[in-house]
Formats: sequence, C-alpha cells, structure tokens
Amino acid sequence: MAQAIVMPKLGNTVESAILLAWLVAVGESIAAGEPLCEIETDKAALEVESTVSGVLLAQFFEEGDEVPVLENIAAVGQAGESFAELMPATASSPAPTKPVLISPRAKNLARRKGIDYRQVSGSGPNGRIIERDIEAAIVSQVKISPVAMLAGGEYEMGAGIPVDSRVTKTHLASARHEKPAVIQALPLRGIRKTIAKRMLESAQTTAQLTLNVSADATALVAFRRRLKNSDEDLGLRQVNINDLLMYVLAQTLPDFPALNAVFENETLYQHQAVSLGMAVDTRGGLMAPVIRHANSLSLRQLSAETHRLALACREGSIRPEELSGGSFTMTNMGGLGIESFTPLLNSPQVAILGAGSINLKPMPVENDVAFVPHIGFSLTINHQAVDGAPAARFLAELTKNLARIDLLLAG
Repeated sequence: MAQAIVMPKLGNTVESAILLAWLVAVGESIAAGEPLCEIETDKAALEVESTVSGVLLAQFFEEGDEVPVLENIAAVGQAGESFAELMPATASSPAPTKPVLISPRAKNLARRKGIDYRQVSGSGPNGRIIERDIEAAIVSQVKISPVAMLAGGEYEMGAGIPVDSRVTKTHLASARHEKPAVIQALPLRGIRKTIAKRMLESAQTTAQLTLNVSADATALVAFRRRLKNSDEDLGLRQVNINDLLMYVLAQTLPDFPALNAVFENETLYQHQAVSLGMAVDTRGGLMAPVIRHANSLSLRQLSAETHRLALACREGSIRPEELSGGSFTMTNMGGLGIESFTPLLNSPQVAILGAGSINLKPMPVENDVAFVPHIGFSLTINHQAVDGAPAARFLAELTKNLARIDLLLAG
C-alpha cells in the first residue's frame, strides 16, 4: 500500500517551506532514511528523508513551490500502486510527474544561471539533459542592449532597438555592434524573501537610532596575539577577534537589561540571561543563530559555540530552534574593511551592535601624537523602548571593558 511522505513541521513558528529540489525521480527506488528532497524554510535549508522504502510513485509539488507543513509531498510504494487518495488538494500536479533526466553537472549549472531545466530538451542518452544543453539555453536567453533600455518609442523592425527622438542614427548603429547585456531575473524566495520582508518591517515599524563610537583596541589586539601564540593544549588558538568581541559584549549586557530585551505588543521583555544572536553571511542570505546563556560561557566555550553555529548555517544543517529566541544581536563587518555602518534591528529585539574594522587612530600622548589601534562600534536601538542616554552609557561601559579585557576574563 502506497504511503505519503509529508512536509515536516520544523519548529512552532514555521508554517511552510519552499521545495528546492527533488533528489529522487519518479520511478526510482528509495530506502527509508535516504534523502528525498531539499527544502528551505524562512530560517534554514535542509533535506527531507523518506520515511518508508519503495519506489517513488509521485511528486505532488514542483521545485519552487511553497508547501504547508504536514502536507503530503510525495507517495512511495510498489510500482503500479494507486496513490490518488494521498494526493493533497493543493498539489501542483494532478498526476505522477514525468521524471526529468539531467546530469548533476547540468543541474548545478542550471541553478547557478537561473535556467528552468524542465523547459530544456536533452541531447544525451534517452533525452538526458547534459551540460552543453544548459549552456545552449543560457546563450539563447533574451538579451537586451543598453540602448534598448531607453524609455518610450516603438521597436525598429528586426533590430530590437526602440526608435526615440533622443536616439540618433549613430547611437543605433553603434548599439548593433555592442555586446548585448544579459538580464537575469531572480525572484526572491526562501531565506532571501524572508530577509527582505523582515528588513522592511524592521525599518517601517521601529524608531531606529544609531550611535557610533571608536574604542581603543590595544588590549584586544594584544590579547588576540597572545592567544594565537599560546600552547596548543589550551585550545585557545582558534579564538578570533569576533569571539573576543562577543565575549566582552556578553559580559557587559547583564548590567544593561533595557538593551538585553525584546519589545512586543507595547511591552518590554527584559532578559536576565544573554541569548546572543550573531549575524552569519551564507550563500542563501544573512542568518542569525543564537548562543544561549552566552554570559555564562567561558571564552573557549563561547568560541566553540560561535564556530559551530556559523558552520551549521553555511552547511545548511542549522536547526530552526537555533535561530530564534535571541535577546540581542551583534553583526561584524570588520573583516570586510567596513569602519562603521548602520545595522538594522533584528526585531523584536531593541538593540543590535555593529562592529567595524580595526584601524590606527592618532591620539595625543603627553606632548606627542601616537597612532593607537581603534575599532568602530555602531549601536542601533529602538527609540520606542530605549532612550539614547542608556544606550550611550552601554557603549561607554563596553569600550571600557574592551580596554581591560584581561581583567574581565580574570573576573
């Protein structure tokens, strides 16, 4: 008897997921526990495994479809078995889908270039789509020259160039010899779509104010150098500047509960423990995993957890529950050479700290000038819930703790 494979429920807040790719074609065999498809929620990308062994009888949704959780997405059973009773009302295809034969290299190329390989004719054995078929599809995409993008006018027959009073014959002649530009349409979906929605909501629903400060990083740089040259048995060589900043931040926040908080339904919820989110750049977009009880972790423990979570985000193995529940977030763009910027709030959190690059800054020393390493901090707050004065005091304490990081660790 055919059995259904359902879209798993991934956390209490996840209501649907994007079906990214089928890993098994209709008619192929699959064992229980083997990956059936790849999906992407608004938090992470992951694989869905088959819960039964048999033959994939039907795929009820196409790649790119948004599917509600707990909905039937496929039927697995013995060849020839009926599966009509398993088909959901929201299915995108009323019958078993015809398997698309495509090589892995061709499939990867199609995804990178935004080509719908289901519309491509295959030239390989049994109509299999191979890499050269995708390359041909890329070449045949509609190409538009810069002149063709001028507004108004009708198209000159055969040339695809708008005739406009502002376009001279010289322009038209030269445009025909220009290398046409390829415009690639990339609809937002999955994580990228969620980021776009949340960033807009953050800017539209909060009163954001950013304060900037430059902090003495002499002790920070010196301490990082000592860790890098420490005995390997201590397990501290992997601790980087970002880990140190996260540690100092986690130790400073408990004294400022108004910033270690979320603002929802006209209520400010102040957290005792620091659930510290950190921005991670991934191929799919920005993610912010959360380090629980960050203020209770040692430097080595916090470093190990930041590295684990960052790797899980980039590999797509992060769990949905590891991406929620933060009370404060830090985003670090210092590695990209950015000195200061305006970080957007990770709502409903009321504050986010941006860290910039470390640069030499001229400072008066007695009757001379010395160049001292400084790091830029940008603190964005929700002015609905936090005033500028406590935010400024927090930055002052943070910079003071950074300058005495040895004592902070000793305590």
